Amino acid sequence: MEATVAQLAQTRQERAQQIAAAEDLGVLGRRIDTTVSEALVLGLWLQGVRTFFCVFGHGSTEIGEVLRIYQDAGLVRVCGVRSEIEASHAAAALRWVRGEKAAVVTSIGPGALQALAASIVPRSDGLGIWYLLGDETTQDEGPNMQQVPGTEQNAFLRLFGTMSRTYSLHTPLALATALRRGLNAVDHPHQAEPFFLLLPLNVQPAELAQFNLDELPVGAPPPLGAAADEGRYAEVAAAIAAAERVVVKVGGGARGAGAELAELLELADAVAVTSPLVSGVLPYDHPRNMTVGGSKGSICGNYAMEEADFLIAVGSRFVCQSDSSRTGYPRVQGVVNINADPETATHYGRTMAFVGDAAGTLRELNRALSASRVQNGSPSAWLQACSDKKWEWAEFKAVRYRKSVLYDEMWDAEVLTQPMAIKVATDWARARDAVCFFDAGDVQANGFQVVEDDRLGRTFTETGASYMGFAVSALLATAVADEPFYGLAISGDGSFTMNPQVLIDGVEHGATGCILLLDNRRMGAISGLQLAQYGADCGTWDRVAVDYVAWASAVEGVVALSGGYSPESLERALDQARAQGGLSLIHVPVYFGPDERGALGAFGRWNVGNWCADTEALRHEIGL
Repeated sequence: MEATVAQLAQTRQERAQQIAAAEDLGVLGRRIDTTVSEALVLGLWLQGVRTFFCVFGHGSTEIGEVLRIYQDAGLVRVCGVRSEIEASHAAAALRWVRGEKAAVVTSIGPGALQALAASIVPRSDGLGIWYLLGDETTQDEGPNMQQVPGTEQNAFLRLFGTMSRTYSLHTPLALATALRRGLNAVDHPHQAEPFFLLLPLNVQPAELAQFNLDELPVGAPPPLGAAADEGRYAEVAAAIAAAERVVVKVGGGARGAGAELAELLELADAVAVTSPLVSGVLPYDHPRNMTVGGSKGSICGNYAMEEADFLIAVGSRFVCQSDSSRTGYPRVQGVVNINADPETATHYGRTMAFVGDAAGTLRELNRALSASRVQNGSPSAWLQACSDKKWEWAEFKAVRYRKSVLYDEMWDAEVLTQPMAIKVATDWARARDAVCFFDAGDVQANGFQVVEDDRLGRTFTETGASYMGFAVSALLATAVADEPFYGLAISGDGSFTMNPQVLIDGVEHGATGCILLLDNRRMGAISGLQLAQYGADCGTWDRVAVDYVAWASAVEGVVALSGGYSPESLERALDQARAQGGLSLIHVPVYFGPDERGALGAFGRWNVGNWCADTEALRHEIGL
């Protein structure tokens, strides 16, 4: 099958054009002479992977050549970017917001390791992403530049396998198995995750003579149904009926169970505490929605957790902040845990675990509750107490919104508070059907306390890994989504400076969105934590003034604006950015200081710093 570079390119071009014309891989027949890289791209195309975020290097030139040809035929889109971290975040956002699959392509060595670091986002948030990574050659002719130093084999395989499912394509004809393993990972119906395909440099161009295209796998794994009964639904219904104060913790695994959750809340006379991942799964103004809880929760959410005597957990991973490091439910005497993962479903003691699909299991549980529970039609004492706390939370926020600016010594001016800036921005976005992304830190924590989403899909808060720079990189997804959307990335100055290359890549690829840069000249969340724990902050702020408007203006195609010092000026800047289209950046100085009106506060516990001893003691006293 030996051919010159020109002949191989011509053959690939002809194939790509045939597929594009027929919109079907079957037009090629059953067997073709190809290479590993081309067969890989064909296999991914068959699975619906049409977008490739790439940082090419010497470890991926062969894949790059195939992608070039297939992009020219209109079959795929190649987005060359300036950071593997940015590429990973963009792929995660595309899958999260629009459900579209993408692959991240890197070279060997540092680039692959940057992608590995960023992959903690989709791993934590349950998002299926392909990673195509260069790896050392299989013939061991000597160390390859940028491989992990040493003489041990499969160093990258061991390293990447710690994060998620990984396959090393050491043998060319194992490609079909690699594609199936990847498909099972990225399209898992309940626990989607990244898949790392390690591609040795010399295997990528390896010839596959008369490769059988029927070997390329299709078809995602089937979803689980409702958890098995065996009499347990009736038992659980009886336990719920006997409880007086039921709380339902709603995690990321409950994204598709909004209707079933609403019915459960009524049947169980329960209130819900939601994860930031599922903001809007119940409308914010639902009378039984107590919003977020945990170490950075709400007054009403934390009250419901603290006072409940029975917990129903649905699709929740129990991240430290979400359940106050396992101290969030001090009075709970019984737990029902619904999850597709057995380990997570049995996390707490005194648990009746249901392993199955959240929506299906809730439907069965609701049937059992309907048969056993009699409703009296009037609000219970539990609902009334929680409703009072939700009103208290609303008033608590309103006090801060009424004081929209505070004097800040560093700025030597009255500047917007973060809660007020976020309130203005998220209200603006909701009115215009824009999608909000929140970066990590102070912005994120205040953000999920502020937002009042009426449905899923308005807000994406990357709390799984709290990766600084996620939000601004996520705007790249607006450039490639089949269903266009306008994105608003709300970011602190610390997060933005970790991924500023989106200013260039966003313009290059046609992103439509705005970076709202809330600048307090520090890592405010950590400064605040240091001050709360030790009375002093260290290494989390600086004295360096940065003109972010000038920085963004230096990139041709970016609209750079000042958001000013008032809610009105910020809203005008948002309107101006949206009207001009493309990519924009709005800089807003925000308050940091001792005035409690400058933030929304914390209402729970956390097993960090000098709080550890007390938190751990309480956890073991509770014994849940």
